[in-house]
Amino acid sequence: MSTRAVLLANLGSPDHADVPAVRRYLNQFLMDPYVIQLPWLLRRLIVSLFVLPARPKRSAHAYQSIWTAQGSPLVALSMQLLEQIRQQTTTPVAMAMRYGSPSIESELLKLAALPGITEIMLLPLYPHYAQSTVLTSIKEAERVIEEHSLNVKLVVPKPFYDDHDYIRNLVTSAQPWLSQDFDHVLFSYHGLPELHITKADPTGQHCLKTANCCQTPSTAHATCYRHQVLRTTELFVEAAGLQQAQYSISFQSRLGRAKWLEPSTENVIAQLAGKGVKKLLVLCPAFVTDCLETLEEIEIQGAAHFKQAGGDTLTLIPCLNAHPDWVHTLSQWITPAAVKVSGGN
Repeated sequence: MSTRAVLLANLGSPDHADVPAVRRYLNQFLMDPYVIQLPWLLRRLIVSLFVLPARPKRSAHAYQSIWTAQGSPLVALSMQLLEQIRQQTTTPVAMAMRYGSPSIESELLKLAALPGITEIMLLPLYPHYAQSTVLTSIKEAERVIEEHSLNVKLVVPKPFYDDHDYIRNLVTSAQPWLSQDFDHVLFSYHGLPELHITKADPTGQHCLKTANCCQTPSTAHATCYRHQVLRTTELFVEAAGLQQAQYSISFQSRLGRAKWLEPSTENVIAQLAGKGVKKLLVLCPAFVTDCLETLEEIEIQGAAHFKQAGGDTLTLIPCLNAHPDWVHTLSQWITPAAVKVSGGN
């Protein structure tokens, strides 16, 4: 009998693609202090006065454009992944969402109630460390364990941005598109406010202090989102045999007026079209599962923006989703003897 259970965690989605459900989801998401890193009162004022009055309607329209018969693509694809992993391992494993359903709390309580379980491995499905994704998931799991006095040990693997198997899976899954005719590949990563990068720097003296900080060795890289996405790109490019002129890096999904990581995906798409790129491939390695940010923001909005700027076709390379190689890799990672564990937070 296994003494370890595994909880996979992704970001989450509204329960429905209507305005009330999206409003509830956005409220939960944006009131997380790891997402909008401001004091509670200021965060409450910003969310209530400037976000919730209008944004839920726009976001609901975006969700409706990608909604499926199974509901949210993110949740549906995550559950497909879960079912296929369960076929390859005897370790108890569940899937949770940081926001929305199924919650980290509900799934963690179910796993902890299984006979003989003394350890739960939390595996946030984010390749790159960020406080607004990885850390908030860890903190929520720790809260549940403490609040319910669960007699289980929580272990958390290190971010897998440079893991050999993850990179190999990315390249393999992208190969059908890379083997076709294309002009350029854009690596579009989810953006972060620069403040999130500097706040996560344990030295307080490295991140974003110099132009080449991400190439300069530092202990800060263990929690530096920007360094990690650049490293993922570097490893992918090397494994796929891309030349420097064949690819670019950008950051998408901005919100608010804070200074975010540059360059923006929207600007880069327009610049590439202006330089004569006609066939653009877009890869989103910050996501392991297709979601609003890939299916609507890139495949629909990004493609329209690219054509408007003079390009011909923008093709989204799907995320890993439930690709057989990714299923196999995750199944191996959650096998007790194979886990590479960090201390968590």
